[in-house]
Amino acid sequence: MVAQVVLHKGRDKNIRARHPWVFSGAIEQVKGQPAAGETVEVRSTSGDLLGMGAWSPQSQIQVRLWAVGRADIKRNFFANRIKEALQLRIELGITTRNTAYRLINAESDGLPGVIVDRFGDWLVMQCLTTGAEFWKETLAELLSELIPCQGIYERSDVDIRNKEGLLPTTGLLTGERPPTFIDIEEEGRHYRVDVIHGHKTGFYLDQRDNRSALQAYAKDKTVLNCFSYTGGFSIAALKGGATKAINLDASQSALELAAQAGELNDFFSEQLTNIQGDAFQLLRDYRDEGRQFDIVVLDPPKFADNKAQLDKAARGYKDINLLGFRLLKPGGLLFTFSCSGLMEAGLFQKIVADAAVDAGVNAQLIRKLDQATDHPTRMAFPEGYYLKGLICRR
Repeated sequence: MVAQVVLHKGRDKNIRARHPWVFSGAIEQVKGQPAAGETVEVRSTSGDLLGMGAWSPQSQIQVRLWAVGRADIKRNFFANRIKEALQLRIELGITTRNTAYRLINAESDGLPGVIVDRFGDWLVMQCLTTGAEFWKETLAELLSELIPCQGIYERSDVDIRNKEGLLPTTGLLTGERPPTFIDIEEEGRHYRVDVIHGHKTGFYLDQRDNRSALQAYAKDKTVLNCFSYTGGFSIAALKGGATKAINLDASQSALELAAQAGELNDFFSEQLTNIQGDAFQLLRDYRDEGRQFDIVVLDPPKFADNKAQLDKAARGYKDINLLGFRLLKPGGLLFTFSCSGLMEAGLFQKIVADAAVDAGVNAQLIRKLDQATDHPTRMAFPEGYYLKGLICRR
């Protein structure tokens, strides 16, 4: 018999609105003894069946819904979800123009805790929750059957698993182990990806559309790419006709891949410079030297993992954007981003606006940017919208 999670009176509104999370404080009682990851029924205090989800006893989010209402959470259910996710990417034209893209985007593709990215002939999967972990082998089998690939590699080495009572884990799930480096094509741009050791699953696929946006503005421009990782924005800028691009990053191994990306795209070392160091300090050094650029890109790592860190994150964004504006030539463009999900778009825009005022410039907002189309946000799950970007003109 399937265990039941019964909600307190009045705590079923979010679930009826199709939000996929049930927090511990909303639960009145649990009927049965579900194991971590097992499927439970979520019911209202009056007994209405609201949905079927995965039980996570150690997390504040104790149930993540697989489906609203009744559903048979078995192999065929997951096969259909995978097919739906692939069909969306096909319809968007992503699979024909790119050899790397996000195939499954967790809750927003109806599979909470499941991330799957494609890199050439390999898939890289993250299982972030007890439900994803419980069904991991089934998911890997289905992916290998439904998606032609040479192998599936797991990169579940993320801190969020600690909140679920899960240990970080990596390794081959099925097929052949991927090589250390995989070369990919993205909208005509070429990159080299380390799927085994790189950040997240190896590459920031969510910035694909924004790299294309930068490419369109880059002709005859000089570009400073801060927190560059493997140089994605710089390659896009040079493809768009930029005369010079500089990558700043703390990771020497990432910059080595950036240099290799330059070679893959036939760019000379005079066009692409890679500088290892603390971007905050390097930005100050450039300011003190009076250096200026036509385009500055600010794509820092996440500054806030919880609400308690928001004030500190706001100060960090204010600091780098103030420096970014000062390093722009008059008429130059600032491409600035926040990948902190807790940083609301309106607050981020205000921080950037305040930075412009403090920099003494009359900045204009040219365009708003967000995550690529293979990272959809389910309308009932606004938490899935995390990447905010602005193009500002000095």
